[in-house]
Order: sequence, then structure tokens, then C-alpha cells
Amino acid sequence: MNKQELIDAVAATTGESKVATGEAIDAIIETISKAVANGENVQLIGFGSFSTGARAARVGRNPSTGAEIHIAAAKTVKFTAGKSFKELVNA
Repeated sequence: MNKQELIDAVAATTGESKVATGEAIDAIIETISKAVANGENVQLIGFGSFSTGARAARVGRNPSTGAEIHIAAAKTVKFTAGKSFKELVNA
């Protein structure tokens, strides 16, 4: 399912217009993105939680030449599925 299919499905379920539904979904995504970028955890009970993690700097290898390269430390985004979501997927 892509974003437009999501908008269509939510609009059909709620009876709202596709434009209003698209704006609401965009607002939700933007709000979650900003919160996680600021280091906050976002928990949606029953669905899951978004948080940040850290990946340490390390030395890797270029597969073509075998030369060592430095890979910088980076922040990562983590999503942990909630209990209800896991149960639905595994049903």
C-alpha cells in the first residue's frame, strides 16, 4: 500500500474527503517526524512506538578494492510494533 492508497482507504472508512484525509495524514507524519528528530519517543498504544537509536562509528571495507573506510556514527530511527499490532499480523 502506498500513500495514495492509504488516503483512499482512510477516506472510505471515515467518510471524509480525500483532500482532508491527505492533509490529516501529512500532518500526522510531519508531527511524528519532528518529534523523533528532536529525540522524543512517540508511542501509539496498540500500534507501536517510534524512537531514535545510535549506531557507533566503525571501520568498514570497500568490497571492490578491499580498502578500509571510516563509517561515521549516525542516529537511527527505530519502530517497535505494539502488542495488538503484532497479534494482528501473526493471526
